Amino acid sequence: MDTQTCILSRRSIRAFTGQPVSHETLEKIISLAAYAPSWKNTQISRYIAIENPETLKEICERYAPFNARIIGGCKTLIAQTFVKSRSGFERDGSYSTDREGGWQYYDCGIAAQTLCLAARDCGVGSVIMGVFDREGLEKFLGVPEDQELMALIALGYPEGDALAPKRKDVSTLLQYC
Repeated sequence: MDTQTCILSRRSIRAFTGQPVSHETLEKIISLAAYAPSWKNTQISRYIAIENPETLKEICERYAPFNARIIGGCKTLIAQTFVKSRSGFERDGSYSTDREGGWQYYDCGIAAQTLCLAARDCGVGSVIMGVFDREGLEKFLGVPEDQELMALIALGYPEGDALAPKRKDVSTLLQYC
């Protein structure tokens, strides 16, 4: 699939078939996501693939009830974490810019979108979610102390077609000076 088609056809998928994503496909998606650009090539994103139905149920009930319908309907949930204090920081631990530690979130966004585009290219649907009990879920998943949970990404084969919402036109998005 060419890049424009992938971008134009990628949607946030919230309903999935019962077909699981194979480990081979998931590993291909993650290997492609590894090519996302990052601050000084720090590559801070890490991924936990959650497939166990009981674990998914626990996440729905205790840590992400707002997104329980989506999480409960996917066979693979990715917990995206990042290694703290690397992106946007100098070697001595000081901030590189006035954005302080905020750059690590920017890098995670780039990596998450790259993962979703790679998934789309593999025929897999995805949706990025940010509403969950971060601290509780970090403990439940055993996220190492040098990492922080950034997002949950549901993966699976889309059930039906998702329509593209209306987009702003270029004249609204772009200005010249």
